Amino acid sequence: MTVITFANPAFLWLLVLIPAMIAYYIIRQQRTAASLKMPDLKVFNKTGTTFRNWLRHILFALQAAAMTLLIIVLARPQKTDRFQDVTTEGIDIMLTLDISGSMLARDFRPDRLEASKNVATEFISGRPYDRMGLVVFSGESFTQCPLTTDHAVLINLMREIQSGMIEDGTAIGNGLATAISRIKDSEAKSKVIILLTDGVNNRGDIAPSTAADIAKTFGIRVYTIGVGTQGSAPYPVQTPYGIQYQNMPVEIDEAILKEISGKTGGRYFRATDNNKLVQVYAEIDKLEKSKIDVRQFTRREEKFLLPSIIAFVMLSLQILAQVTIYKNIT
Repeated sequence: MTVITFANPAFLWLLVLIPAMIAYYIIRQQRTAASLKMPDLKVFNKTGTTFRNWLRHILFALQAAAMTLLIIVLARPQKTDRFQDVTTEGIDIMLTLDISGSMLARDFRPDRLEASKNVATEFISGRPYDRMGLVVFSGESFTQCPLTTDHAVLINLMREIQSGMIEDGTAIGNGLATAISRIKDSEAKSKVIILLTDGVNNRGDIAPSTAADIAKTFGIRVYTIGVGTQGSAPYPVQTPYGIQYQNMPVEIDEAILKEISGKTGGRYFRATDNNKLVQVYAEIDKLEKSKIDVRQFTRREEKFLLPSIIAFVMLSLQILAQVTIYKNIT
């Protein structure tokens, strides 16, 4: 990153003298302007402001500009280049997100899926040095984004997620297995899966407990999140009149989610509203912090030479004009 700094910034306070200098010049011109009363001004109709009159003001402008530049020179402007050498203890994280139809329930704002996407996006943005990826599942599962350090691409793919992209259902085991297959060969010192769902496993050919055993084998830590309020929530229901929302019981298989996290050394969290979901991701963020060593290098280059030359030229022009064209004008 390149910025302009000043070695002696206190001298910049002298710039307040420039407006005062201009004000004094204007007042002086008004007081020294000669006046002559004439009964008829027709004789002056063909006269006007000459170039010599305008040049008189230009000389003052040169002087004011030169003074400004000299003050800047005294402050010693410098171009400062800063470089950072970052060393991290790598953490690879696969986000595994349920996109089944029940994720459109309105106990979160605006619904569970959009709330989960928004909070996950903030989580991604807050971890610039980690590789992260995204798996989505409902009745089936697939990789939306493999592990990457290009978080802009990951966030864009996150925003494109919609319920109904794949067959409906809740295949927790398949979603976890897909995430494991994407992260198991990682050479990172810490491999993490964050699995978020709002239901009970009812699809897929891999049992969640089996997938948890596989994750444990590869040293993958799994944090599970159950999203949904306590009691009942307004779920979308297809009717002959379109989609309508009906209050239905919230059913989350907390037992299996706790088993998955317990087997792999992770933790289970329950998010009952938007604020709680934010707190859950904040807690995971604290638990999985990268060790970052940042060394900063600074290179400074003096930049006072150019304004010095310009100020010298301006003052030279002013002095030259005063000793030639305006020799008798003070």
